[in-house]
Amino acid sequence: MSKVGVIMGSKSDLPVMQDAIDILKGFDIEVEVDIVSAHRTPDKLFDYGKNAHSRGIKVIIAGAGGAAHLPGMVASLSPLPVIGVPVKSSNSIDGWDSVLSILQMPGGVPVATVALNGAKNAGILAAQILGSSDQCILDKIMVYKEGLKAKVMDSAKDL
Repeated sequence: MSKVGVIMGSKSDLPVMQDAIDILKGFDIEVEVDIVSAHRTPDKLFDYGKNAHSRGIKVIIAGAGGAAHLPGMVASLSPLPVIGVPVKSSNSIDGWDSVLSILQMPGGVPVATVALNGAKNAGILAAQILGSSDQCILDKIMVYKEGLKAKVMDSAKDL
């Protein structure tokens, strides 16, 4: 079974990152969740980045606030696709520092970046990446997207 790793810099990021966890579980995708601080636990970061693929992880979602080095650092160490979630944290400059830290990666070290606090979209993107080679997941994504369409159509009827 494909697994997605969801990591964050601190426990205070969990309320944002929970959206990714919930959407992935809704698609019946196994999720491994951990706290990996780029600044406070660099040895753990190096181990995670270098070895996640050997534990069956296929995509990593990394959320971080403030300087937000976690997504880029894990991307520099891992052969897996990394999706960065900028988190508006208590030490953040309106979240822009986190957005730019994750978005402005150098050539050769890509990090797919979603909106500020956009963990739900990170979960959907991870599912779509897995769905490109797993028909069961792809089918669930198509049903999910049809549900989004139905909600809009229903809302239009209520006008």
